[in-house]
Amino acid sequence: MAKKKKLTAVEIAAQAEAMEMAEIQKAFEQGTNTLRDLISPSAIEIHSDYFRLGTKYGRTIYVYGYPRSLYTGWISPIINIDEVIDVSMYIYPVESAVVMKNLRTKVTQLEASMNLNVEKGKVRDPELEAAINDAEELRDQLQVGAERFFRFGLYVTIWADSLDELKFVQQKIETIFGQQMIFSKVANSQQEQGLNSIMPQCTDQLQIRRNMNTGAISTSFPFTSADLTQDKGILYGINMHNNGLVIFDRFSLENANMVVFAKSGAGKSFTVKLEALRSMMVGAEIIIIDPENEYQKLCDAVGGSYVRLSLNSDVRINPFDLPKVIDSEDANDALRANLVTLHGLFRLMLGGAASGQAALSPNEEADLDQALIDTYARAGITSDPLTHQSTPPTILNLYDTLLHMEGSGPQLAQRLRKYTTGTFAGIFSQQSNVDINNQMVVFNIRDLEDELRPVAMYIVLSHIWNIVRANQKKRLLIVDEAWQLMQFEDSANFLFSLAKRARKYYLGLTTITQDVEDFMGMKMGRAIVANSSMQLLLKQSASAVDVLADVFKLTEEEKRRLANFPVGQGLFFAGQNHVHIQVIASETEESLITTNPNQK
Repeated sequence: MAKKKKLTAVEIAAQAEAMEMAEIQKAFEQGTNTLRDLISPSAIEIHSDYFRLGTKYGRTIYVYGYPRSLYTGWISPIINIDEVIDVSMYIYPVESAVVMKNLRTKVTQLEASMNLNVEKGKVRDPELEAAINDAEELRDQLQVGAERFFRFGLYVTIWADSLDELKFVQQKIETIFGQQMIFSKVANSQQEQGLNSIMPQCTDQLQIRRNMNTGAISTSFPFTSADLTQDKGILYGINMHNNGLVIFDRFSLENANMVVFAKSGAGKSFTVKLEALRSMMVGAEIIIIDPENEYQKLCDAVGGSYVRLSLNSDVRINPFDLPKVIDSEDANDALRANLVTLHGLFRLMLGGAASGQAALSPNEEADLDQALIDTYARAGITSDPLTHQSTPPTILNLYDTLLHMEGSGPQLAQRLRKYTTGTFAGIFSQQSNVDINNQMVVFNIRDLEDELRPVAMYIVLSHIWNIVRANQKKRLLIVDEAWQLMQFEDSANFLFSLAKRARKYYLGLTTITQDVEDFMGMKMGRAIVANSSMQLLLKQSASAVDVLADVFKLTEEEKRRLANFPVGQGLFFAGQNHVHIQVIASETEESLITTNPNQK
């Protein structure tokens, strides 16, 4: 019998190490297989004109024909289409010497064809002449190095959940290409090669290519998605074109004004409150006119001041207050500007729809103007800025002045009496006791009578405007349900004046309304939109879509979307750019700003 060889300690150690390495290798291979199983689809089926990857259907299309000229951005409609697609471009540089040789041969062939046509007496062929001119021009540019030559391949792979959806998306893409005289085909019997060609490995297995020079190939630049991302600003939401972030500073535009249009329940108040909350984080002060008690929860959460205006509250705002401005130019015009504002206010209070009275006659206008000047003068306030620190008069003083005037003064006093000693007395007929020295201030007017609401909004806006002029800071002024002001000419003019002058005082005006047709049907409404560099259009009623499409020059696709947006999605305009946006909030933010009863 053969004796077993005894192993040395070194050999034993080597065997143990080999076994350990084998176990490690086996464990690694098992781990790799497991990872591969996790990331791989369950199955792949290849058919002649489509493939199936797991539960998804796919189809690859290639482009084989182009028009004589391509324009910058021609691929933008494909890049920004609201469908799931993959786009692959293959660009192969070609040596200029090789191209020059081929072009020389091609030009010779084309000229021979043209000469042959002339000899046969055929009419001239414009297409042949254009081809010769293009070839000669390209030869000249290649000769001096102004152009280079490339081979270009463009493939699009469509993804869908069913074959019917796949066909629908294919027709959309072929229509977009066809409108630009670009011809495409399905890669029949080459779907596997098409799938491999759009993979990140960059293996062009279809090899469907077209000759292009530098100018033509530059027009296919793929990064054409609308982008509204800045280095500073606040997050407004997700750009649905490219899943990027819409981060924007509204004060970087020519003005910081914004209009928000949406039907009830589309998320307009949610969006505006979210912007207000995030703007506070970057140091902006927020002032809100709240007609429906929607902002109290947010105001309380951030420690803001909530001013409830009603006939039973102790809050008082005196429309005769003058701004305590420092700027000498503004100081000289402070009294005159406030007189103009008061004219508009008393026309609203004494005449027109708000009061149910007839409009003021020219004589009544003249008497009111003199009464206002006399009322200020009796309080010691004249055009001299040094007198503006005196205690301002009130509506009670104006009432007394009108009562003792000749002409129409006593009649105007009688019409004014309900604001002094009548039903609406107190709230606007005494000295102001409102302090808005807070980062967020909300004026609630829900509990005011309908007749008094437009007057209250006008007076509050005037009071805010005086403070804005006196102390310039980065501020946002949010006017919810602005249609209530737009009903009356004087208040509409005043809101437009704010929109036009806000930029000078570092103020951004946000105007919110759901009554789009009435708002845009007014001259001042359209003027406010024209003076707002930002617009947000959320879901609209069918009747409002056509109005907005005309104003904002929307495409047919955007019009269709505008009537069908889910809550929180819309079109976000900033300057010359606009994107499809999804407004998003964190759980904490949502708990502070939601008005959905099911989420409170």
